[in-house]
Amino acid sequence: MSEGQPIRTALYSEHVSLEANIVDFHGFELPIWYSNIKAEHLACRSGAGLFDVSHMGSFRFSGDSVKQWLEGIATQKVTSINATRCAYTHFLDDDGHLIDDMIFAVVSEREILGVPNASMIGVMWDWFSSKLPDDGSITLENLSDATSIMALQGPNAKNLLTSILSDENHVGRFRWKQIESNPLDITGWIQGTGYTGEAGYEIFVPNDQAATLWRALIDAGATPIGLGARDTLRLEKGYLLSGVDFCWPPLQEDDSDGFLTRDSWETNVPFGVDLEHEFVGKQRVISHSESDEKLWGIKYVERGPLPRPGKDVTDLNGNLIGRLSSGAPAPSLDNVGVGMGYISGVSEGDEVLIVASARKSVKAVIVRPPFI
Repeated sequence: MSEGQPIRTALYSEHVSLEANIVDFHGFELPIWYSNIKAEHLACRSGAGLFDVSHMGSFRFSGDSVKQWLEGIATQKVTSINATRCAYTHFLDDDGHLIDDMIFAVVSEREILGVPNASMIGVMWDWFSSKLPDDGSITLENLSDATSIMALQGPNAKNLLTSILSDENHVGRFRWKQIESNPLDITGWIQGTGYTGEAGYEIFVPNDQAATLWRALIDAGATPIGLGARDTLRLEKGYLLSGVDFCWPPLQEDDSDGFLTRDSWETNVPFGVDLEHEFVGKQRVISHSESDEKLWGIKYVERGPLPRPGKDVTDLNGNLIGRLSSGAPAPSLDNVGVGMGYISGVSEGDEVLIVASARKSVKAVIVRPPFI
């Protein structure tokens, strides 16, 4: 493959056969939508949506003290996570800047699997490698190129999954398990995780098995869903998007004003951060005052141009108090405008103005996500 050529996942031909609108997303050719974003969004909320998320990475960490090692560089208290459970964490640099967020699964006391964001696979590989003990007691493996990942999400996800892979392969929320014997001879592992806020699964399989499982789930009634709806689904639940709601300083453009240079306190995420243990970057996290900017949700209370990333937020007197990092119409709320941004000096329920265009500022209310 030539330098700069987008990567096609093992499911590329399936997307083409479904006449998906395919785009280059962080160096991967992936569907932005199949029918339209709103219809796919609502299908996931009401039924079962199927996503190709094979652009995400897959790392394995191994060693007798792997939980203790990871805990020292993660905001999550990893040693408190029992085997077969999953958890969410942030990773900060030595200055406390958020590099990436990640879901990880504790397979056993000496093995952990992690899922770095698509654009961050190389960055996180280098960063983890730099933190490995000199004695070789912890090993790091990159499973990304050999692994396809599908997300089956929605209230009907369990029915579809068990009809294809059998009841034994259901796994509960934030649980992990190896895929057991099933009619399709699918192997790999499955997690009760996702990026939509719905019940469901993320399924990790060898590339040569991906199309078989994908077709079976589509034939059983799953709706194929592209990246467009994946973004509106995550926004309605208030989930961070790497590179959009935060960005590690070395990855920012030279002319960046540093707006997306953030830490775990500023992201205002109500989970994944344990301050009772020592971790890389902790000092910045505990140094804030309550008046500092932090991530809040905003929800329109009147009509106007939609909230979009980069739009200023002011108080009702027009004083600048923040800026949006994410924003879109919320299909589950009849396309009401919602967004997230770093805003100072506000509380839930306060009214603010979104400077949505040069001519129009739209009144919105401060919300602590999720929006639905």
